[in-house]
Amino acid sequence: MESRGGKGRARGRARGAPQGGGPPGGAPRPGPPGQQGPGAQGPPQQNRPPGDPWSRAAAPPQQQGPPAAQMGPWVRPQMPTPAAPVVGAGRGSRFGGGETGEVSAPAEHARAVQGAGDGEKSRATSSGVRGRNLKYEIIRTKPADMQSKKGTSGQPINLISNYFPMIQAGKFLLFQYRVDFNPDVDHTGARKKFMHIALKDTLNGYLFDGTVLYTAARIQPDPLEKFVENEAGEKVRISIRMVSELAWGDFHYIQLFNILIRKCLSAMKLTLLQRDYYDPQSQVNIHEHKLSLWPGYFTSIRQHENQVMMNIELAFKVLRDDTCYNMFLDCRGPEPKKEFQSKIIGSSVLTFYNNRTYRIDDVDFSQNADSTFPLRDGSQMSYAQYYSEKYKIHIREKRQPLLVSRSKPREIRAGMPEVVYLIPELCKPTGLTDRMRENFRLMQALAEHTRVGPVDRMRKLQEFCKRFLGCAEAVTELKKWDFKLADRLVQFQGRVLPMETIVAANNARYAAGPKADWTRDLRAQRMFNSANMTRLVTICPSRQKNECQDFLQTLQKAARGMQWDIGRPEIFDIPDDRTNTFCTAIENVAARMDPTLIMCVLPTNQADRYGSIKKKCYVDRGIPSQIVLRKNLTSKGVMSIATKVAIQLNCKIGGAPWSIVMPLSNVMVVGYDVCRDTLKKQSSFAAMVATLDRAMTRYYNHVTEHQLQEELSENISAFLIVACQKYKEVNGRYPERILIYRDGVGDGQLPFVFTMEVERIKEKLTSEIYKNGDLKMSFIVVSKRINTRFFTPNSNPPPGTVVDDIVTLPERFDFFVVSQCVNQGTVAPTSYNVLSDNMGLSPDRLQMLTYKLCHMYYNWSGTVRVPAPCQYAHKLAFMTAQHLHRPANRALETLLYYL
Repeated sequence: MESRGGKGRARGRARGAPQGGGPPGGAPRPGPPGQQGPGAQGPPQQNRPPGDPWSRAAAPPQQQGPPAAQMGPWVRPQMPTPAAPVVGAGRGSRFGGGETGEVSAPAEHARAVQGAGDGEKSRATSSGVRGRNLKYEIIRTKPADMQSKKGTSGQPINLISNYFPMIQAGKFLLFQYRVDFNPDVDHTGARKKFMHIALKDTLNGYLFDGTVLYTAARIQPDPLEKFVENEAGEKVRISIRMVSELAWGDFHYIQLFNILIRKCLSAMKLTLLQRDYYDPQSQVNIHEHKLSLWPGYFTSIRQHENQVMMNIELAFKVLRDDTCYNMFLDCRGPEPKKEFQSKIIGSSVLTFYNNRTYRIDDVDFSQNADSTFPLRDGSQMSYAQYYSEKYKIHIREKRQPLLVSRSKPREIRAGMPEVVYLIPELCKPTGLTDRMRENFRLMQALAEHTRVGPVDRMRKLQEFCKRFLGCAEAVTELKKWDFKLADRLVQFQGRVLPMETIVAANNARYAAGPKADWTRDLRAQRMFNSANMTRLVTICPSRQKNECQDFLQTLQKAARGMQWDIGRPEIFDIPDDRTNTFCTAIENVAARMDPTLIMCVLPTNQADRYGSIKKKCYVDRGIPSQIVLRKNLTSKGVMSIATKVAIQLNCKIGGAPWSIVMPLSNVMVVGYDVCRDTLKKQSSFAAMVATLDRAMTRYYNHVTEHQLQEELSENISAFLIVACQKYKEVNGRYPERILIYRDGVGDGQLPFVFTMEVERIKEKLTSEIYKNGDLKMSFIVVSKRINTRFFTPNSNPPPGTVVDDIVTLPERFDFFVVSQCVNQGTVAPTSYNVLSDNMGLSPDRLQMLTYKLCHMYYNWSGTVRVPAPCQYAHKLAFMTAQHLHRPANRALETLLYYL
């Protein structure tokens, strides 16, 4: 089967800038020793004796601004702080203030609170969490005239979901007030402190971001004036004046709800790491693999169809029982510095003295633990001395280099240090390396704890609820806002859609089966469309030639079982398995043998060799290719492997193994996804795949490179014009309906996609093709990375389960589909958000069509999580961004060469 290289998928997502203030006088917030933003200069480079193993050439971080002597009294390097709970962090809000949002930083620093993002990956500093702001508009996509977004087909099924209702004492309202200070108070932290003093006897719960106050109760009188004293003993007048009563569904409600739950989780003594809360006291040790697991929780609260509910999902943080210093010592090659950089850069580490996580951007070999940084009074302190005095930690190896974590420009503007320096000895690597992921025993040991089945998952969620309700401080926080957490998971009724019918050649039909897996039937049936394989050439090292011949005979046998003739495959043997040798052989085979497809036998799934072969075939030569690992040539399940390879070969040259019963005619389905280029981080590749026939077996593919969101929208519009023209070439007319499944959209991007991208598509199609205004199009955002889960009382729900009520959102035309069957763990549904729709299909038919398309992905004889065109688009974007780094040859634009 195909080898897969690379570290995985990367998506660009919209991120908002965190808000919040620093110490009085405009000082940055406290953080670990590091270079402060504009106007800082690092310690001088240390002089080391020749031959010192720690003195290899360094690439020190860039520094800007005047030298340290010119720094103002508040512009200073950051100092580490203990892992004190930070309210409003992670998925919370930019708000701090009052009883709900204000906490005090440690005494040696100014008081400040950092609010942060809404759920994207975030980076912690000692004063908060680097993440994105949850300030995004709630897009109402449900048509005003829609009577109901619920379907009717299928059998009812009783379901449970990982949501706890939030019981309200009465109607919940949110009021917005403007706050003015006289004399003016510049620093946000000081403003919050004064408000806390002024309102502590007036309001129970409120949120204050430094200028605007939010509360669930009207303040009387209006306007209200309060007086407090500043540090100089002067009276400061605080004027509070009502601005508006916020409409239900305003994004401030979401911010409020999530600040509340974060405050409650902190009260439960859970530890914030990146975006979720974990329980270090329940750590699970996996000694044989030197790993440990911290169990934790993802949480969010928002208004659902009928009530406010809290979503709870289990999370796990993988920690390695090692230090970054030991990682360095293990680098014993000819260039240990580069080896260490390749291992550590881009990874996340945990500083175990304060349980903070950081993403590593560089290694600075010009500094070490004996390097110094200036204090506020102008004196110098070494990193080793600081940790000794602050944490009673003795740094054993003073010459170790420093790890560098750089803040983004928007984070610097929010008061973060420009560069944070970390001691490798005090950092634990988190997550898994590629090598670890390839270790079957290791992954199996992890899965014993992380792959939680539905019954155990419900039990763990109920245990969380019991712990929550048993925490008096958490219950009190909710009570301030007249909320109470229900003690049972929400229950409701969903539907199971009818089982799908698979269509083979000559209209032979068979059921997809209760588990949506038709592998057995597929092997005994002729494929729906068998392409003509005129010449299959296999390139393999000479020492594997005999094994290759045996496998090719098995491949012929498997193809004959599906009544497909692949002729007599030819072998082109090469002296070794070096990358250059394979690429030269491909050139020779392409030039002299005119192959339909080239198959290469590789010893391992080495990413760079895989990428070079694919680039040579797809970019330079425009020839489909197939990779087979040597171990699969002689595997015990070689017949099963050969069958899957035969199906892939047929698909890559234009065939199709099966189809489905498609009730709609003259409809073009488009899948769209984005993947960030692994070489050029500022660039992304957008892949678009469109169906060209009613059977949904023929496709047109296109890839574009872009850097800006606006370029992306323009590329989609241009692609759809070309796709419609290709459709007309095949069918003699343009499609009557266009159904677009758009993946790779975060909640923060929805406003742009809804207002700009969708409208641009309509405008382009209407002006160039559908000039009579007869465009019928649906645009659906597909989300796989969600935390919603569904259960029956004792198992996973079956494939085809649809949920379109209770846990859906009232402002959206949305639904969930469980399309797969899993043998272990808990099945994950997929969310569908219909941003635009005038196709004239009922919600019921749109749900059924979506589920049908989940049967059409040819790399697996079963259902997948998303409609096939969307999954093809992901595969194409991933292949291009990970390995090709440019669009493939246009000769392949109608083939599924990327399977």
